[in-house]
Amino acid sequence: MWRSAFSLASPGGARGRLSVLIFHRVLAQPDPLFPDEMHGERFDQICGWVSQWFNVLPLDEAMRLHAVGKLPPRALAISFDDGYADNHDVAMPILLRHGLSATFFIATGYLDGGRMWNDSVIEAVRGTALGELDLTSLAPGLGRYALGDLRQRREAIHAILSVVKYLAPQRRLEVVAEIAALAGVTLPDDLMMRSAQVRAMRAAGLVIGAHTVNHPILLKLSANEVLQEVRESRRTLEQLLGERVGLFAYPNGKPGVDYDDATAALIGKEGFDAAFATAWGAAKPSSDIFQMPRFTPWDVTRGRFGMRMLRNLWGRA
Repeated sequence: MWRSAFSLASPGGARGRLSVLIFHRVLAQPDPLFPDEMHGERFDQICGWVSQWFNVLPLDEAMRLHAVGKLPPRALAISFDDGYADNHDVAMPILLRHGLSATFFIATGYLDGGRMWNDSVIEAVRGTALGELDLTSLAPGLGRYALGDLRQRREAIHAILSVVKYLAPQRRLEVVAEIAALAGVTLPDDLMMRSAQVRAMRAAGLVIGAHTVNHPILLKLSANEVLQEVRESRRTLEQLLGERVGLFAYPNGKPGVDYDDATAALIGKEGFDAAFATAWGAAKPSSDIFQMPRFTPWDVTRGRFGMRMLRNLWGRA
């Protein structure tokens, strides 16, 4: 049933559509603080579904076929953003067991012991022994947060991230450091991949793409700053892997908020083969190759997951 439905919605060839799934983390075990976060058992289930329903392609190969109108029916690719260590430790063995490929977009500034600013906030709130965290003095919009239970901590994290996310990059780092200090927490240094893990993933046949150095909101940067982030990320990966890196993903990736058409034009002029956003949808033959959509259903049952994949192919996710 599902294969037939997906074949109708994504027939391949000149009318081919490409579904690109996007993930970030795959935890070894479910996280009580974020029970909806992807974990190994659920990811294994999703890989089983898509391997039965779709022709899963490496993303670079899929883009080459897309360019010449030769995608197979039910074409799909899998991608991950940021470069978390669990991509190597948890996701990669599951992918390989299912015979699937994926592309990993790496924010290179966090390799080898770095940590993304949002994870600093999460781990500060997760780990603090305080029952309340008063951040009113740190930045406009930040407040006083009750931390009595997991629900309150989860709500506090979301509220803090929504404010800190759009601070200027240097000020954002300063505020995050102050939050960790107020929380009295020693933050982890093993959340992101090591360089050796990136090389191991490539050696296993998986694809590596660029994702900037520091994961900034590109629309907040000047054109020169965007180019610096993009070029340095790519250069680091190419030196690490000893090969060309042709794919790019926008940090956060919401069109008009995190990047715009001018940003996409800059990426195109840098000679990338394609760039990927987080706008929902499936790529059509007419899609801008430097603003390719990506989507992942959040449903946990086979039927609902399949139906939302169909709706995404129809443009109604």
